[in-house]
Amino acid sequence: MSTAGVTAATTVTASATADALARARRGPRRRRALVVVALLVLVAALVLVRALLGDYRVSLPDAVRILGGARVPGASFVLMESTLPRAVVAVLAGAAFGAAWCAFQVMLRNPLASPDVLGITLGASAGAVLAAVTLGVRGPAVTVAALAGAVLAAALILSQAGARGGATGRMVLVGVALAAGLSAVVHWVLVRASIHQAQDALVWLTGSLNSVTWPDAARLLVLDALLLPLVLVLAGRLPVLALGDDVAAGLGVRVGGLRVGVTVAVVALVAAATAVVGPVAFVGFLCGPIARRLVPGRPAVGVAALVGAVVVLGADYLAAYAVPGTALPVGVVTGLLGAPVLLWMLRSRPATQEGR
Repeated sequence: MSTAGVTAATTVTASATADALARARRGPRRRRALVVVALLVLVAALVLVRALLGDYRVSLPDAVRILGGARVPGASFVLMESTLPRAVVAVLAGAAFGAAWCAFQVMLRNPLASPDVLGITLGASAGAVLAAVTLGVRGPAVTVAALAGAVLAAALILSQAGARGGATGRMVLVGVALAAGLSAVVHWVLVRASIHQAQDALVWLTGSLNSVTWPDAARLLVLDALLLPLVLVLAGRLPVLALGDDVAAGLGVRVGGLRVGVTVAVVALVAAATAVVGPVAFVGFLCGPIARRLVPGRPAVGVAALVGAVVVLGADYLAAYAVPGTALPVGVVTGLLGAPVLLWMLRSRPATQEGR
């Protein structure tokens, strides 16, 4: 074959390969786009259901008038002071929990690892409970206390992790031990608290949206707007860590800095959401596996955030109206849903992963 023929054949082969790669990339992108659109529509629908269909039902035309500034006796108070802020906080808290847990699981390469298992959520809870019960503070001060508790817990975990990838197992062990100690601190504070303080704290520790307000939603919105994009950007670099720290460093990734950056962003997100709604149980265990099955491949942190919003919205509606005459904390429902999912994950993990 002549040189020209070889060149032409090589060009055709390269073109066919490029077309095949382009088609292979378009498939996952199209699927991701469809999943994101479907989840956004589902979130919007659940917000309408949570805000309008309660014990006092508000019609959609009345809701539009109220949002436009009109006053509708009864409906205005229910929508603007109860159901709508609750729905907004459910979206913001669910997105924060879903994204944070998914990013943490990807970083540690362990679907069973999450901030609540590692003690970060309990650190936020301990800080918030200490501030609320012993100091009697409310509002933004509780958020600051929760953030301080989560940061201290994360700092202790990172100080024991070292700089090498093999330290991820040590992080899990230190986190589990820390969670046990912080749980004891929380229970000690509750034992010393009055009956009313302990009752309020226990409802909050279960995870509840019963008393959220617009200022709570505003604080959480600001923190989500700052931290969620950061988590999404950092999570895009996490798959390189699956190759090992040495390979990742050879590819130009600052492994220690990336791990610390993800941890700090996750801690801030978890602390902000926990300070407002409490440590809602098992949201990450529900969101992570669902997001990975909806969008296989790259870390689905953004999808996990949307799944988290769906899970918390749906669970809060079930908690409020599943049992007539009883308003349960949302954490009760997510716990009931999350426990079977955790057991299923433990049973379905490949044997090769169990030894890691």
